[in-house]
Amino acid sequence: MNIGDRVRLLHGKEEGIIRKISSSGRMQIEIEDGFIIPALKSELVLIHESEKKYFGEKPVEEKEIDTPLPISGPNDQGLYLAFLPINDQSLSLYLINDSRQPYLAHVSEVFGTNQRTLLAATLNPGEAKKFDDRLLKEMDEWPAFLLRFIPIHNTLEKAIPAFERQLKMKPTQFFKHLGKAPRLDKTAYSFPLGQTTKELDIRALNQELDQIRPKSETPKAVKPSRSIDLHIEKLATDPKGMSNSEILRVQLETFDRNLDQAMASGMDEITFIHGIGNGVLRKEIHKRLSQLQNIKYFQDTQKDQWGYGATLVRIS
Repeated sequence: MNIGDRVRLLHGKEEGIIRKISSSGRMQIEIEDGFIIPALKSELVLIHESEKKYFGEKPVEEKEIDTPLPISGPNDQGLYLAFLPINDQSLSLYLINDSRQPYLAHVSEVFGTNQRTLLAATLNPGEAKKFDDRLLKEMDEWPAFLLRFIPIHNTLEKAIPAFERQLKMKPTQFFKHLGKAPRLDKTAYSFPLGQTTKELDIRALNQELDQIRPKSETPKAVKPSRSIDLHIEKLATDPKGMSNSEILRVQLETFDRNLDQAMASGMDEITFIHGIGNGVLRKEIHKRLSQLQNIKYFQDTQKDQWGYGATLVRIS
C-alpha cells in the first residue's frame, strides 16, 4: 500500500485514501467527509479499480497535483511544516498550504518567554514558502516552533476559527517523518499541522486505535520498571570502545523509550538513574522533560543512594 491508494476498513464501512504511512505501520486515512482517521495496515484492504468497475461504482476522481485537499478548519490536513534536506548537514524550512483556504501565517521560534519571528505572510492555497535554514547536527538545540494561522475570508461565509500549533523537534520522532512533501514534490521531513503537534500524546493515539481495532487484537502497552538505570555499563555489552557522543545517544534513546512506555502504560511516576558525572546526561534529561506537556513535575531524588544522581518524573 502506498500514499494515495484507496482502501476500505476491514471492520467498518469507511473507505478513504491513504495520506500518511509511519514506520510502525500506522496509517492516516482521509475518509469521504474529509476527516482523518488512524488505522493499522492489517486493518485495511486495497480497493482495486476492477472491483469498482464490476460493481458499477462511480470511479473515484483522482486529484491532480495542482488540486488542493478539502479543508475543515483547525483539523485541516492541508497545512504542513516541512524540512527539506539541502545536503547531509543542512535543511531548508518550508510552510506549505495544500488546501483551498488562504491563511495569514505567522511562524516564530520560542526561547522561554521570548520569541523571534521567522515568517509573517499570506499563505495562499497551493503555496509553499521557505522561511529559514537549520543545521541537522544542532537539532537538540533548536527551540520550539510556534505557528499561528488566521483564515482569510474573501466572501461572506461561515467563519473558520484561527488556531495555533507548537512543535518541538525530537530526533527519535523527527526521522520517522521522511516522505514526499506536498507541493514541493521532493523528499522531506513533513509534519501535518492540523493534528496536535505538541509532544506525542501516546495515550490519545492508543485510544483512537482501540476504537477501530477488534478487542482481541488490542495490544497491551509494555510497562517498564519504575527505576531505569542509564549507566552505560547497564545498556551496552562493550562500552569501552564507545565515544562520548555514542554513549550519550544510547542513554537518551533508552530514556525516551522508557518514558514513552511509562506514559502509554498509565504509570504515574518513573525514576531515571543517570549518575552525577559531568552532569551532561542529567542536564539533557531535564531539558527534555521541561519541554513535555504531559509531565506534572520532575525533581532530583534518592540523595542517600545516588547523591542526587537520579531524577523522579511525575506523569500527569
